[in-house]
Amino acid sequence: MMVVSSPSALVGLDTSVVLRLLVGAPPDQARAALAFVRQNLGAGRRVVASDLVISEAYFALHAHYEVPKPEAVAALLEMLRSGLVGPADGPAITRVLEAAARAPAKPGFVDRLIHAQYERMSASLVTFERAAARLAGTIVL
Repeated sequence: MMVVSSPSALVGLDTSVVLRLLVGAPPDQARAALAFVRQNLGAGRRVVASDLVISEAYFALHAHYEVPKPEAVAALLEMLRSGLVGPADGPAITRVLEAAARAPAKPGFVDRLIHAQYERMSASLVTFERAAARLAGTIVL
């Protein structure tokens, strides 16, 4: 198994690797992904997934693997809490997933993620989606 030879202490995973970790298929790739993560953690590197990768994995779980949206959110949360893969951009994605897990279906996970990014930028979210009015500082046209 390959351990990153870069002096960087950070390794960012692609959606394909995250999906292998989550669904365990195909088995050989899932084993390779897990071994890669464990070896790099053992070498003192931090292994992360970006917000975009988490979003893409959410949609792939639901659309391709037919995982219900609440279960996809739960799986992503579990992965980010596992200690194997962390959020690349800090805890905001975890808070968004937690909110999506306990809130009504609308606004959905990705809408909440967009809102959180704008909120970190001190910007208002402007939308036509009425359900987004539940999110602080949102302007519904």
